[in-house]
Amino acid sequence: MQLTDILNNLSEVVACNEEKVVAVEINNSGSAEVFFRNNEIVSSEIREFTPFILLTSSALLNKVQINCKITDLTPALSSGKKDYCALALFQNSDEYKLCLKHLKKETGYTPSAPGAPYKIFSDLNSQFMILSGIRLFRGMTFSQLRRFQFDIETLTTEGYEFPNPKREDDAVCMISMSDNSGWEQCLQLNKPYSEKELLEEFVNIIKLRNPDIIEGHNLFNFDFSYIEERAKLHKIKLKLGRNDSILKSRPSRFNIAEKTVTYKKYEIYGRHIIDTYHLVQHYDVIHRNLESFGLKSVAVHFGVAASDRTYVEGKDITHIFKTDPDRLLKYALDDVRETASIAEILAPSYFYMTQLIPLSYQNSVIRGNATKIDLMLISEYIRQGYSIPYPSLPQSITGALTGAPSTGVFSNVWHCDIRSLYPSIIISEKLVPQSDRLAVFSKYLSKLRTFRLMAKDAQKLATDKDEKQEYNALQTSFKILINSFYGYLGFAMGAFNDYQMADKVTTRGRELLNLMLDFLKSVNALIIEMDTDGIYFQPPESMNLTPTEMEKQIQNILPEGIEVELDSVYPAMFCYKSKNYALLSNEGEVIITGAALKSRGIEPFQRDYMKELLHLLMLKKYSDIEKLTEKYRAIISDRKIPLKKLAKTVTLKEKPENYRKKLQAGKTRRNAAYELALNSPGKYTQGDQISYIVTGNSKKVSVVDNAILLTPEIKHGVENTTYYLGKLDDLYKKFSNFISTRSDQTEFDF
Repeated sequence: MQLTDILNNLSEVVACNEEKVVAVEINNSGSAEVFFRNNEIVSSEIREFTPFILLTSSALLNKVQINCKITDLTPALSSGKKDYCALALFQNSDEYKLCLKHLKKETGYTPSAPGAPYKIFSDLNSQFMILSGIRLFRGMTFSQLRRFQFDIETLTTEGYEFPNPKREDDAVCMISMSDNSGWEQCLQLNKPYSEKELLEEFVNIIKLRNPDIIEGHNLFNFDFSYIEERAKLHKIKLKLGRNDSILKSRPSRFNIAEKTVTYKKYEIYGRHIIDTYHLVQHYDVIHRNLESFGLKSVAVHFGVAASDRTYVEGKDITHIFKTDPDRLLKYALDDVRETASIAEILAPSYFYMTQLIPLSYQNSVIRGNATKIDLMLISEYIRQGYSIPYPSLPQSITGALTGAPSTGVFSNVWHCDIRSLYPSIIISEKLVPQSDRLAVFSKYLSKLRTFRLMAKDAQKLATDKDEKQEYNALQTSFKILINSFYGYLGFAMGAFNDYQMADKVTTRGRELLNLMLDFLKSVNALIIEMDTDGIYFQPPESMNLTPTEMEKQIQNILPEGIEVELDSVYPAMFCYKSKNYALLSNEGEVIITGAALKSRGIEPFQRDYMKELLHLLMLKKYSDIEKLTEKYRAIISDRKIPLKKLAKTVTLKEKPENYRKKLQAGKTRRNAAYELALNSPGKYTQGDQISYIVTGNSKKVSVVDNAILLTPEIKHGVENTTYYLGKLDDLYKKFSNFISTRSDQTEFDF
């Protein structure tokens, strides 16, 4: 099946009657501008836009004189249940905002408050797409977008470690750019531009290249924020919008797994901004195998770093720009090439997801998957003229089956899991949320699974590398949504959430996993680690079965509609505790999972040591672990380890002055990074990074009182070797029970 055939079938999930729409924007006048791309030609049309509010009763607007049209929605729930049964449509945004103000005052509820008798979608672009049925990028493949990448290099005033755009003598010295047509260019300070002219030319180039997407690594927290500050200094208007509007920004945040990410959100009229720094954080939530989120490290991880890639340390940029600008030019161009390559790997799944959801591409990256599913379901109900139910109140849900029955080092480890366990249970047992009268939830889930299988099959048959990549992106976008349908059931703000159904699903999931466990135990397999839908185990040597044959036997004990996959065999595994383990691949790669084994909050030398130790542990080279430890002890004691490997680097999440006020009020503890920022002759602010090492000569030293900034001037001799040797010893002790070479060592090798 061709890619276009699968994309055309998306209308079976979400109907859309317009193609090649690359952006939607709401104007101040209350109209909407819709942008289309046809090869190199970008055109736009002005459409009518009627913002709307969902109401539990039209009587809520009896006391206000606002010109609006109220449409009654067909009740979707049984009598007596609460729902939003009226849709108020407004002629323009001003009347919409006036009504919203009235509802807040009269009801005492904000729109997002639990129990509010009205519901809004604060993203007006989403409102327009919900009512119009438009979904971005329909009828397009990822390669048909015009994608533009850029990266800046900056000068740092002498005496400071990191650049700061508010310092007058700091400046943008290079802007490297590329796009997916193969075009590249780099603007340089004084060749022939002043900083003001350089920024103005950057704006002109974006308008000339007219991209749909602007990509960069850490764009929000660095590149755009830096450029914005320098533009203010030079009184430049950053007119990057397709209507000549200026770059807009506001504080924002979004969640990545258990972590809340705060950032300065930038928006450009008619274009989307994709920060690959956010993409790699999303990727790492699933895979947990990135050493760092930095561009260079990520490029190496994905194999897109050129063999002759130019590397420059951040602290050396100012010096190299002055002494060897050609080298810095190569470095800057390598940055945008790597950014483009990373985006080509990670961004397409969000591109295809956007074709299903009434969201901009930019917001598809930062919005949670439960929110996306909620928008899909609500859109279909509004399209069919049905009321929207109130979210159910939270209830307890049975947890998944997890644990690590065995810890230690294991040889020949197999992994089997149930493909899309929770979605498979929902589909095979025909479960539907109680409030979903139209059964849209199940329909979408089934269709998405069907299309994912079609895309996976097409990916296997494809012979062209780019074609394979497109199919993989498509099936990945479906997979992300499919696996989020269960989570949606427990989404507190989800209109169709259903905690009882969620409990049924997890209970059934435990039953199925227990069936697999019982079978594996019956054949004397050793269970090592189990987590929600999969099991790591060691098959007994006496069982002469291939992984394929074992998969068939496990499949025979499972009910129809539940598919098992024995997807991996590993030469070795180290299990530390539940959800914390390391795997050794056939290629010799060490794959580490769990915060106990890969915390980013420790110093670099500890991460390096732990990764080497785990590798040797799984190879059962116990004597080499002793040698490794002695090597690290020696280079720390002899002061031969690079100081940057000992340094802890912290990003300031708030202004140092705010920290001082909290400290004085007794609302926070002393913090080494903030103390250094406050006492440094340089002016540090929120977003700056502080790297420091610990001085002194004892293990149990006060870090706050003995930390010093790591600057280029700091040389060996000041570091507290006893303190760092203590950290090394603590790490060794953490694994000492598994390192023993005695006969009773914790090792299993059947």
